[in-house]
Parts: sequence; C-alpha cells; structure tokens
Amino acid sequence: MNIKSSQKLVEEAQKCIETLSSSEVKKLSDNNEITLIDVRDIRELWKEGTIENSKHIPRGMLEFWLDPESTYYQSNKIKEIKKMVLFCALGWRSALATKSLVEMGFKNVAHVEGGFDALRKSGMKIVTKEKK
Repeated sequence: MNIKSSQKLVEEAQKCIETLSSSEVKKLSDNNEITLIDVRDIRELWKEGTIENSKHIPRGMLEFWLDPESTYYQSNKIKEIKKMVLFCALGWRSALATKSLVEMGFKNVAHVEGGFDALRKSGMKIVTKEKK
C-alpha cells in the first residue's frame, strides 16, 4: 500500500496557502480585520478554551457549513466576510482546511502557524467554552 502521509499532505498544502504568524494574527485581530475560525474538535475547546471572539467550525463540517448549496449551510457563521484565519491545535488541520477552502473558491483565507498553542503564547485572550 502506497499512501501519502498526513505530514506530506500538510507540506503540500502549506506550499499553496497563506500562513500567518501568531503575532501577525494578534495584530489583525486587535484591529478587527479578520474572522478567526477554530477548527478543533469541540472537546478540545471544552478542555482548553478558545480565542476570544473566534468562531467554532469543526474541521469535519467546515466545507459543508460554508457551502451555500449544502443542506448543512450555516449562514450565521460568517455574517460579514472578512479575511478568514483558521487555526487548530498546532497548525496541521488548519493547513489542510485552508487548502480545502481555497479549492472551494474562497480567496481571503489563511491559517495560523503553530495554531492555538502559538496564539495563546502570543498573549491572545482565552475564553472557556461551556458544554451544552
């Protein structure tokens, strides 16, 4: 069996997407120029919290929630389209997710190098996510 590794997929994605540093993201967020999207699993948000004012769109539903033709479309997730900046725990899932959105035709999308961990270390405010 000859399959591509997940690491290879991430490396390929990073060649064709925009990657922002956590300090760049903090500055853009402070200026209200971006929409931060947390693509981690809800259990990660319950355990670690998330970045204040970020939107949660789980990786497994991203393409469906943002596709107006999908029965799962969530028009309320991205009301005003700003630059969408995706993050996960370390930046691997968000790289793949960003590539997928680019392939769907989204132009103003990037991901955070180092993910949630890097954003937390950059001093962005963390808020807890309550279980429903």
